[in-house]
Amino acid sequence: MDASNIPEVHYRIPGLAGGGFPGHHRSRSGEGGFEFRRHAALADAPDARRLDLHASLRDPFGQWLVRINSLRQAVPVAVVADLSASMGFAGAQRKLDVLADFTRSLAWSAWRTGDSFAFVGADETLRRDWLLPATRQRGAGLALAQRLRGFAPTGRSARGLREAAVALPHRRALVFLVSDFHLPLPELREVLDALSHHAVVPVLLWQGEEFEPAAARGIVQVADPETGLRRWVWWRPALRERWRAARATRHAALMHLFAQRRLAPLTIDGVFDADAVTRYFLA
Repeated sequence: MDASNIPEVHYRIPGLAGGGFPGHHRSRSGEGGFEFRRHAALADAPDARRLDLHASLRDPFGQWLVRINSLRQAVPVAVVADLSASMGFAGAQRKLDVLADFTRSLAWSAWRTGDSFAFVGADETLRRDWLLPATRQRGAGLALAQRLRGFAPTGRSARGLREAAVALPHRRALVFLVSDFHLPLPELREVLDALSHHAVVPVLLWQGEEFEPAAARGIVQVADPETGLRRWVWWRPALRERWRAARATRHAALMHLFAQRRLAPLTIDGVFDADAVTRYFLA
């Protein structure tokens, strides 16, 4: 695909960015930017070009004051991806294809913004073959997306996500934790605790067919992708309501867990929509 046709997402990190690499995001560092931060005495910041005459005349101590303006900074952006077998589920859209679209768009947007991009994949363990250290390479997302589309996950859990923090940049990063979040809640708590140093955006990938087969009624075969267990069920209205209730209960439990950590999840229920991701950050 032509890179010029990749949809961009516009994101921002909560609070102020840190570090010393010039970029797009607000920070509290530097002195020669364009965003006013404070005044300082000329003796402490000896740059007469930033002299503020009005502030100096109002100063009760008669000091010459200069304007201190913050520089815009770059931030590391990373995707921490669940690559367990459940992510291979295909409804109207294969989850890994949605992850590929998301990764390609985010990596391209990070490059356009001047930020670095990293990718960390895990299933039962941290997958060393799915680690991309922070890079500013233009086509990093394209190669990752192509690999994800051809990947057949077999991991029986996403327990390795707990180790993802060791592969992330040390600086506070904007981390997109992409998963269907079918892992047990105690394990998810450990994952979120390990990533607490960063600004985390949980990205929930669900497909409607996971919770409600397309058949109206009859005998339907269902499978657990992570254990490989299969069974036949008699699909009927009463069972449909039970499954819907189970989905609502699980969703409520996830939302409660995220709310406890002041995290606002981004839900992608179906295909990837770059504009929906941008609206998430503008809300």
